[in-house]
Amino acid sequence: MSKQTKDIILRGGIVLDPSQSMKKKADIRISNGKIAEISEHMQENPAARASEAGSATVVNVEGCYVTPGLIDMHCHIYPVFPVARDGLPTIQPEAHMFQSGVTTAVDAGTCGSRDFIRFKEEVIDKSRLRILAFINIASGGMVNLDSEQDIREFHPEIAAAMAKTFDETVVGIKTAHYWVGKPFDEAHPAWESVDRCVQAGELCHKPVMADFQPTLPGRPYEELILSKLRPGDIHTHVYAQQFPVLDESGCVRREMFAARERGVIFDLGHGAGSFWFRNAVPAWQQGFAPDVISTDLYLDNVAGPVINLTHVMSKYLSMGMTMEEVIFRTTKRPAEVIGHTELGDLRINGCADIAVLKVQEGQFGYADSGHARMNGSRRLECVMTIREGTIVFDPMALAMPLWETAPEAYWRAPGVL
Repeated sequence: MSKQTKDIILRGGIVLDPSQSMKKKADIRISNGKIAEISEHMQENPAARASEAGSATVVNVEGCYVTPGLIDMHCHIYPVFPVARDGLPTIQPEAHMFQSGVTTAVDAGTCGSRDFIRFKEEVIDKSRLRILAFINIASGGMVNLDSEQDIREFHPEIAAAMAKTFDETVVGIKTAHYWVGKPFDEAHPAWESVDRCVQAGELCHKPVMADFQPTLPGRPYEELILSKLRPGDIHTHVYAQQFPVLDESGCVRREMFAARERGVIFDLGHGAGSFWFRNAVPAWQQGFAPDVISTDLYLDNVAGPVINLTHVMSKYLSMGMTMEEVIFRTTKRPAEVIGHTELGDLRINGCADIAVLKVQEGQFGYADSGHARMNGSRRLECVMTIREGTIVFDPMALAMPLWETAPEAYWRAPGVL
């Protein structure tokens, strides 16, 4: 990734980093891909003024929040085709993520061990976006959906070995879509995918993420969150319609709180079919918020109901979650969950992954996966994304000069005397 040659000064924004209890109006100076300075008095510093005059791009971000680059802990990236063979139609990582302030995206098990080296070489290593990944316990992953149904495709030792080999990139193991709504038999034991996934997680010392469908008899939801998953493991799509989050009287079930107390992580994982206001809103009102806010983004939901991470975050802002809580659940908390605590904050000498966000006030409507609407009064807009010190998204041209006063090179056609 090419580095920006000039320093960048983000001037006058509200610097918000919940992990450091930081919320203040301040300037941020970025140099050589790192955060060099955060100061409420940068304009008063003679050295800063001199740098600004000669070699810095100054961006006025007054009225905006300046936050750590966002982390989408659940999306689908591999393979980057218009349609992913016979599997999930995945997104183009930079095109879909930078526009919502996301600087780190975690592929949630689209790829299994069979194709992971190709995924790393062809996509992860070539992208300007930081891409991490869960490896699917099924060796064919979601690229070949039959693989997730065949227990002969579940290889804990191989998945764990791949995770250990690419320790900095692989954040855990994923189980998904296994034997939904069908009777269990010898070839399809109820818990085979979950059990093999947890076994792989134990072998590589990483968490597992469970995309789960309860089926009775034989595979109740409570057993997943109270017995099968370990502390630090993740249940995703928590507010999907198939989960008994609420009891008959509309109260959050005690099992949900008990699972959280034993250390199970609950991920939003919105998706086209996995987020329902009838579960999410009462749960939020009763103190059961998601640990992590994520999209489950793929091509079938980029036009709605997901759209992007800031759109999903806006739903929680409109429910009444504070900006600090929303940002924490999309920065430091997912960084902690996936074992990359170097991410998700704004620290001096840390990597300059930054989102500049604006909160709009007005009348907005939001859809869930059941095609129902929630009215809201707040909406997040990303006005700039900085990845490793380079501006990668600037839709309002905040970092650019006015064309009338552009430098001399702007006025010359190349190759013409």
